[in-house]
Amino acid sequence: QVQLVESGGGVVQTGGSLRLSCAASGRSFTSIPMGWFRQAPGKEREVVARISWTGSAIDYADSVKGRFAISRDNAKNTVYLQMNSLKSEDTAAYYCAAAVRAISIKAMNVASELYWGQGTQVTVSS
Repeated sequence: QVQLVESGGGVVQTGGSLRLSCAASGRSFTSIPMGWFRQAPGKEREVVARISWTGSAIDYADSVKGRFAISRDNAKNTVYLQMNSLKSEDTAAYYCAAAVRAISIKAMNVASELYWGQGTQVTVSS
């Protein structure tokens, strides 16, 4: 079955950096967009960043633009999220996701048909 396994979360001070990784397996991910979402306590899950199969299409939530960078290595079926200049409001559980079928990155939302990872906690302390 399809598995998405995240790693790289942890506790970091304000202004610090973390790099999340997500290794996907169980099917071909050719033409499949992938992304990162996050959910803070008491809040809804939200899109953080999305990337197309080729990497030619990328978008970010306004709250992370200029600080986070998404990338993918298709040879390894792995997607990354480099997070810099972390703020306390970035504290959340971060989830990797892959679309079930080939869709545009704009169509890849929480309500879409997605595969999900188990999540990794990111805590930014002041």
